[in-house]
Amino acid sequence: MQKIIVLVENAGKRIDKFLAGEFFLYSRGEIVAKIKEGSVLVGGKKIKPSYRLEEGNKIELEDFSHQQRKLLLNEKIKIDLIFEDENMLVINKPAGLQVHPSEYQQADTLTNALLAKYPELIDVHDDSVEAYLRPGIVHRLDKDTSGVMVVAKNKKTFEQLKKLFKDREITKKYLAIVSGVMESSSGLIQKSLARSVGFSKQLIARENTKTKVREAATAYEVLHQYAAHALLEVTPKTGRMHQIRVHLASIGNPIIGDLIYGKKKKALASEKTAQRQLLHAKNLTFQLDGKSYDFEVKMPKDFVDFLAKIKEKR
Repeated sequence: MQKIIVLVENAGKRIDKFLAGEFFLYSRGEIVAKIKEGSVLVGGKKIKPSYRLEEGNKIELEDFSHQQRKLLLNEKIKIDLIFEDENMLVINKPAGLQVHPSEYQQADTLTNALLAKYPELIDVHDDSVEAYLRPGIVHRLDKDTSGVMVVAKNKKTFEQLKKLFKDREITKKYLAIVSGVMESSSGLIQKSLARSVGFSKQLIARENTKTKVREAATAYEVLHQYAAHALLEVTPKTGRMHQIRVHLASIGNPIIGDLIYGKKKKALASEKTAQRQLLHAKNLTFQLDGKSYDFEVKMPKDFVDFLAKIKEKR
């Protein structure tokens, strides 16, 4: 039996449409059939497919098993492996590669590639809703963010790494190229975040924010200040969705190429050449089973090319 508590941003949605988004490997007709047969309860009671959700509703799901739905394997996607032992994989994820399947991308993700090469990962997950879509995945990078990721190869390591991330005992460092001149050579951005009402992006929380507010902190250091851009090393102290992108944009220095949070009235010509947000996870440091691990991947080519262009124009 799986359970979902309805959040405010999903209130008002038809339950059949909501579940079709959450369990996208099932067809809408299959979900409607499950609702009608009583495999979906709200507050312990049968409901109709047209039932409108309310905030706080407890949805109980019977027989929504991942064993009925097989993830597609993709042997064509190359995995840039930088470390492997019996417990974990460490990879350099390229920009443009989504981490796990979604309603709109079911075959060309890191998960599809991992399962093609490591089929034993299929059961390495917890019991959360749709967890089978994220086998071995203990943290994520945005589709257009490149860099180092660690993947668990067994359930014990999965739980250990999840706890390390939750307890903030893993240090993550990123490189970011931002627009503008930084006011300080280093700093700490402490601004709480919340989801937009449409749940599609993060916002700096305000007094009248309706969605759940979460504390967030991001440290940065300027590695090099150019005429109209800066190269930063960024260390998130918390792990909120899009945290670095939102925080840097909030101080007037959005990440180059960020189409969601980095919009400006007039972008420089050099900025228009960026094919994605120039954010790269360069380093992960942690301890596991008494051993210290420190993984680092080099600056990607599009970073190097962009920096070369703005140096030439100084």
